[in-house]
Amino acid sequence: MVIATASTPVSLSSSVLFTRRRNFKRFSVPPVTASLSPEVSPLLRAAHHTVDKYVKSGMIIGLGSGEASDMAIRYLGHQLRSGSLQNVVGVPMSARSASEAAKSGIPLEYFRDGFQIDFAFHDADAVEENTLIAVIGRRRISQEDDYILKQKSIVKAADEAVFMIKEEQYKAGLEGSVPVLVQSLNWLAIAEEIDDLYLGDAEVWRRASVENAGPLGGDFPIVTSDGHNILDVIFTTPIPSLADVATSLDKIDGVVDHGLIIKTRCTVMIAEETEVRSVTLQTSAVEGGV
Repeated sequence: MVIATASTPVSLSSSVLFTRRRNFKRFSVPPVTASLSPEVSPLLRAAHHTVDKYVKSGMIIGLGSGEASDMAIRYLGHQLRSGSLQNVVGVPMSARSASEAAKSGIPLEYFRDGFQIDFAFHDADAVEENTLIAVIGRRRISQEDDYILKQKSIVKAADEAVFMIKEEQYKAGLEGSVPVLVQSLNWLAIAEEIDDLYLGDAEVWRRASVENAGPLGGDFPIVTSDGHNILDVIFTTPIPSLADVATSLDKIDGVVDHGLIIKTRCTVMIAEETEVRSVTLQTSAVEGGV
């Protein structure tokens, strides 16, 4: 059984959602209010609350990438310098997070298979309401394109994870793109198969390192350090189920991975205008989750 715990009051009689893989129940809990000035940014509140609530001395922490993660890394460094936390080691998910951690004085280890991580935080591009399936890797920032696999691996390796997002990024029926890493040698055949799968509901573009390269990626398609191309599956209608999208993509030969993260022990910190709202997913057994 999977339990999604939200900070907004919900009537139990009308709050049970059944899907093909999950049975969700939502319960109301008091809202989380960060002890910061009302003038600070909502994401800063979410970042501080994430560190205060989840990071303990002696932990190995996956350090995410993005605006909120930058704030959390800086605050974590402050807590270490002040002595509020001790013996915390960070595992960076990108060059950006490694740089922020180094400037903040956080000791670093680099991820490898089998590495034990106690907790991870990360920015998500969007999170599906109730399932808490996260979309990462949408941003077209060249230095981040090579880190989708690493970010996903670190989040999945962590015992528990938090995604930090803005209020408008949390909803059902998400729209926008899902990045898909594919083998570069036969990328066009894979793109055509994905296009047939979502015919009329999505467009498939190969991500390029320059602007206005067109759907085929032009002469400068992005090739990751592992030799993969990135296809952006751009949905033009609301996505009914990210879990179904993940299952469909996983079955396609030549798809290496994608930017959908199904994490069974995770919390979403939603940065609202005046408070931070948390929604938690807890489970005893969920197919395909971590």
